[in-house]
Amino acid sequence: MTDVPFVLADGIVRRDAQRGQTLLQPTTFALRAGERVAITGPSGSGKSVFLRALALLDPLDAGRIMWHGAPVERAAIPRYRRNVAYIRQRPALIDGSVEDNLRYPFELRAYRDVRFDRDRAAALAGQAGRGGDFLGKLASELSGGEAQIAALIRVLQLAPEVLLLDEPTASLDPASSLAIEALVRAWFDAAPGRHASMWVSHDLAQAARMSERHLTMRAGVLEEAAPEELRQ
Repeated sequence: MTDVPFVLADGIVRRDAQRGQTLLQPTTFALRAGERVAITGPSGSGKSVFLRALALLDPLDAGRIMWHGAPVERAAIPRYRRNVAYIRQRPALIDGSVEDNLRYPFELRAYRDVRFDRDRAAALAGQAGRGGDFLGKLASELSGGEAQIAALIRVLQLAPEVLLLDEPTASLDPASSLAIEALVRAWFDAAPGRHASMWVSHDLAQAARMSERHLTMRAGVLEEAAPEELRQ
């Protein structure tokens, strides 16, 4: 691992002004190359708030996000989000086929420098246990697990450095959950020391499988967990 983190949250805070509530207490956290981190904690404790703040999807009320040691300026946010990718629990797909969804990002200005690689997309689908016909399936006919696989492939084909996974398997059947885990594990293992991930989960067994560092969150406070907490 390098000394300079991929992502550094420097005293970040998130508040709900309408309710007068602090959703994320002042938090400093570093995610370094090669790290696999899991976050567990009760519902409403701030796990999603924290991940969305790291992804710069919501405005910060205090603090800053650093990327490779430099603050992320407004003009650099699209490039940052390309490299620090947020995967939500319920994916949003456009009408059309899986392949249409995979091609869609390449129509956006942020990805004009790269082209869709169908063979690469098919290989990623294969890593999730999906056959050659998967890319031709209609998005409207996909199961929840298949939709999440499609959404994850859509991100992975763009070669992010970091995955921020916000309970990506919470509503999926066990087989689909394992397929998502396999896809993330293959992405991580394909480039040793060049990727990092954070996985929010309510499943302690899954958190143990998908991480080497365990954090907990309660009432907006992020803390390191004791190793035995993942064995409960």
